[in-house]
Amino acid sequence: MNFNFLSPVSDQVLAHNELLSTQALGRKLRIHSNQHGIPDLDDVDIAIIGVLENRNDVDYIGEEFQLDEIRKSFYGLFPGSWNTIVADLGDINKGESVEDTYFALKEAIVILVKKNIIPVILGGSQDLTYANYRAYDSLIPMVNIVNVDSKFNLGDSAKPIKNNSFVGKIILDQPYNLFNYATIGYQTYFNSQEEIDLMESLYFESYRLGQISNDITVVEPVLRDANIVSIDLTSLKGSEVSLKQKYSPNGLDGKEICAIARYAGISNKVTSFGIYEYKPSKDDEMTSMLVSQMLWYFIEGVNFRVKDDDFSEDRNYQKFITLVESQELVFYKSNKTGRWWIEIPFLAEVNNKLKRHTLLPCMHQDYLDACNNKVPDRWYKAFQKNSV
Repeated sequence: MNFNFLSPVSDQVLAHNELLSTQALGRKLRIHSNQHGIPDLDDVDIAIIGVLENRNDVDYIGEEFQLDEIRKSFYGLFPGSWNTIVADLGDINKGESVEDTYFALKEAIVILVKKNIIPVILGGSQDLTYANYRAYDSLIPMVNIVNVDSKFNLGDSAKPIKNNSFVGKIILDQPYNLFNYATIGYQTYFNSQEEIDLMESLYFESYRLGQISNDITVVEPVLRDANIVSIDLTSLKGSEVSLKQKYSPNGLDGKEICAIARYAGISNKVTSFGIYEYKPSKDDEMTSMLVSQMLWYFIEGVNFRVKDDDFSEDRNYQKFITLVESQELVFYKSNKTGRWWIEIPFLAEVNNKLKRHTLLPCMHQDYLDACNNKVPDRWYKAFQKNSV
């Protein structure tokens, strides 16, 4: 397997790892080292890849960064009672050009996803999500992306790609493989009214910070439906992170971001997960520890995945039918996990790429709302998208 573009985990981190308890996570990982090369990937479930690329950050002024502090924090944690096998494949260094870095990341993701390994990307700037998305061109027909971010990052797609405009490129660059884009934790004052209107007109989903702080479970269905999850560390509250990482006094707190990471892990559809915009500073323990805990919760989620979205047998689910404004809504509840889905009427004349999207994850609350004659928002947006 050709991973020539990956550089091994630094000797300093490996020396630190040797001093840890034999029970620590770092002692149980398969690590890409100078001494032993790329580890054996047979039966690996999750592979961590660092990407040291930040040149498309709008504020880039030539600074380098590394991920050693995150690795030290992460290796020092203790695993849960997991059956999940995790590898750390080291880092993709900056290529000659940013496009070279994108290409290397894309190749790595394609190789891993085809082997049923979930790549976890630790990144520089969030425009790397574009390379992550492009890897799916050869993997699946339509892609759902969830971005945990205070901004929509739509930007001006006519200009070169940056970390604040990569979503515009994802929407407008061919091939068009994006089905749904959802933003979790957006803060209205960071987004222009034009962007907010555009998200609405494209029937994309957005969850405001206040909505999530009020009830974190609202994001579970959208994460259950995601293929790619991308987290921008600037979505975190300034008090939760180190000096250079501070961005806004308001944002998601540590518990909320870890819950989101766990929901992403539990989702059967999520096949790649990325954490971006890491900016190390001298007092770095806070950010690196929080990122490590997010990784921990993601792995914990993956470990507890349950296959329950197969509704071919009646005994696997209960079916509920309600009538809202003369529209029949059909809900399914999994007997195994208690999770809910709603059926989207499949329109025969619409592009066949959408065939697998006929069941949409939802909440019990959506069913209760439907019983009270209120159309669930997710269903309405998906139905409109299918009708376009």
